[in-house]
Amino acid sequence: MIEIKNLNKWYGDFHVLKEINLTVKKGEIIVVCGPSGSGKSTLIRCINRLEEFQEGSIVVDNIELTHDIKKIKAVREEVAMVFQHFNLFPHLSILDNLTLSPMWVKKMARKDAETLAMKYLTRVNIAEQAHKYPNQLSGGQQQRVAIARSLCKNPKIMLFDEPTSALDPEMVAEVLDVMIELAREGRTMVCVTHEMGFAKKVADRIIFMDNGQIVEENIPDKFFKNPESDRLKLFLEQILSH
Repeated sequence: MIEIKNLNKWYGDFHVLKEINLTVKKGEIIVVCGPSGSGKSTLIRCINRLEEFQEGSIVVDNIELTHDIKKIKAVREEVAMVFQHFNLFPHLSILDNLTLSPMWVKKMARKDAETLAMKYLTRVNIAEQAHKYPNQLSGGQQQRVAIARSLCKNPKIMLFDEPTSALDPEMVAEVLDVMIELAREGRTMVCVTHEMGFAKKVADRIIFMDNGQIVEENIPDKFFKNPESDRLKLFLEQILSH
């Protein structure tokens, strides 16, 4: 579903991604972790061209991402992204936040768009909040709304950029529970997260990044029990001791 070859990206003189190579198969769950500033979020933002890159190639579902606007649009129709901050429209109800894209992009009738929206609000256990506004919901509820909005696109690939890091600790579990259910449905997912319990439970592979590079990747069991690099050993010691 995703093939990244020799990817390089700079911000000015800062080399943020260095020779990244990564293949994601259909239905695979990939967790990307690493210290702050290691390039994790930049990497997944390149997958739907929210970030441009200078060298290398990214092919998503057989479409190569280039400067061609049509190709970028085609990829974005297949890929949904859930951000750290929920990016909901504060002046629209929850239902209207979800129906906006189906009605405008897919030209769906309002009634059909609302049926679709309610299906996915039910899916993330938040249907009763449909007529409220984002600021009337908790952070965990807003993030579940953001996930439901992404599902309204019926995406082939879901990208998560630290979806729980802006939440209070007691709200993290409710969002992770929804993500675990989605993972079990066989969706292709790439998740940037520090939630190692989630990674152990659902990841097919875990990618560890540092200083703009993929330092190590492995299945969860080997990743946690037999880290090969000293850098990963140190990272796990720090993150698992909290």
